[in-house]
Amino acid sequence: MRKNIFFENAFNKATSIAGRKGRLLQLVSQAFQKARGVDWKTTNAQAAKSRIMAFGRLCKAYALGEYRDIPWKTMLLVVAAVLYFVNPLDFLPDIIPVAGLTDDFAILLWVYGTIRQEIEKFLEWERSRIPVK
Repeated sequence: MRKNIFFENAFNKATSIAGRKGRLLQLVSQAFQKARGVDWKTTNAQAAKSRIMAFGRLCKAYALGEYRDIPWKTMLLVVAAVLYFVNPLDFLPDIIPVAGLTDDFAILLWVYGTIRQEIEKFLEWERSRIPVK
């Protein structure tokens, strides 16, 4: 991926958020709130939706100390991707209809692809916690 100054800024900010429970939970709340406002049908972005939701759940589990089986740098990538999604002023500002979220989705998909094995481990851990009826 080409250099994206906005993602680099998000990655730098991620360090001050990932290690602080309250700030990380606040970021998760902002991400879920923004996700609720996205018209996922018109943007045709179901893949990005599932990624942002998985990232949000991972951040929440990490903040609560429930899941820590993830390398620090990988966690920073996740937090940076969520920050990028939440920030309305990035490479393509979110006020631009449809196109404004394109870069957000690209970042989410890129980060997911980069850390796919770690996310799969988290999703497996998450599935193992669901009680069997």
